[in-house]
Amino acid sequence: MLTACGALAGATLAGASPAGAVQEASVIAPGVTYEEFDIPAAKGTAHAHVLRVDLRDPHVRLGLLHPGAVAARAPVSRLADAQGAVAGVNGDFFNITETQHPGVEATGASVGPAIADGRALKAAVPRGQRFGPALPPGTSTEDVFGVGADRRARLDGLALDGSVRTPEGRLPLGGLNQYALPVGSVGAFTGAWGGASRMRATCGTDTDRAAPCSTDTHEVTVRGGRVVSTSATPGGGPIAPGTTVLVGRETGARQLRKLAVGAPVRVRHRLVASSSRAPYRFALGGYPVLADGRPLPGLDDRTAAVRTAVGIADGGRRVLLLALDGAPAHRAGLTIAEVAGTLRALGAQDAFSLDGGGSTTLVARAPGAAAVSVRNHPSGGAERPVPNGVGVFSAP
Repeated sequence: MLTACGALAGATLAGASPAGAVQEASVIAPGVTYEEFDIPAAKGTAHAHVLRVDLRDPHVRLGLLHPGAVAARAPVSRLADAQGAVAGVNGDFFNITETQHPGVEATGASVGPAIADGRALKAAVPRGQRFGPALPPGTSTEDVFGVGADRRARLDGLALDGSVRTPEGRLPLGGLNQYALPVGSVGAFTGAWGGASRMRATCGTDTDRAAPCSTDTHEVTVRGGRVVSTSATPGGGPIAPGTTVLVGRETGARQLRKLAVGAPVRVRHRLVASSSRAPYRFALGGYPVLADGRPLPGLDDRTAAVRTAVGIADGGRRVLLLALDGAPAHRAGLTIAEVAGTLRALGAQDAFSLDGGGSTTLVARAPGAAAVSVRNHPSGGAERPVPNGVGVFSAP
């Protein structure tokens, strides 16, 4: 058995007692180990499951687990097995329900940006449209955890840079495959979105997710650089390769109404990093809780819950994937402040919170197994389908 968690010895977590000893540890693959241990915390004992990933090993990499469409969900175990991952955890918060908008279905799409295999899948929704707990001061829906082409993990921000060039002039692009568009904007939907309805993108406002859906909308389909169809309301169904659907609301809708079938249109979009010069091979949203070894100001130290989080150590060469257990004996979980303290005690300099509660899932292969197994107890009694996750891959 491995001797692990030495970084926790004698460390005091925020609002908690020193963490307990490792109860189980095993090698999942070269450069990938799994541990579980108890954490005495303010609201009771939490039980942690941790994957330690060494990106210095050239056979190990991290990637985005996803079901093949932005607006789709699947259990983490199914995503991992489908993509050949040896381990993984759930990812970003997502559009899980639409009780405030009768007749509008939840898309299942994630809140923040997402990049898979170097390809931008989506951008971030407005802050007021996000699902999940309140963001810490100074953070945004554009915050991401990712790994660059330099194989270093880091925290960053990814902003959308895009435009729609028409005979009337150039329009700024306000969204890319998002379940919510900024008021007055035009958003682009590609084949990566999937077949879900695009109606949700015109509901709510930048500050109020529950606000009514806009009644001033327009949709334009572009193929081969020209408009091929228009509609007064957003539609649904798969988007063919080489096709972009533009959805406008308010001012954006009025601009799109000027485009007749046959009009030339050019759509351009990319995600721009706030700090990294290395292009991202993989990234997903959430929010930072630890930066340069210091917890972010204003972290919630009262609300305990089952959590999933990521820690970054050794200048981005090592990654810690943390998922708490949702069994009744441990369901009280940790506060966000305690999560930051836990990951710092484990050696992380930076840390990032992912979706928690019923979404929290950690999977890993047992030695010799061809498929992963769920290592924690999901708090809902079974795996919750999620839009994405962090996958750990090991090549021979």
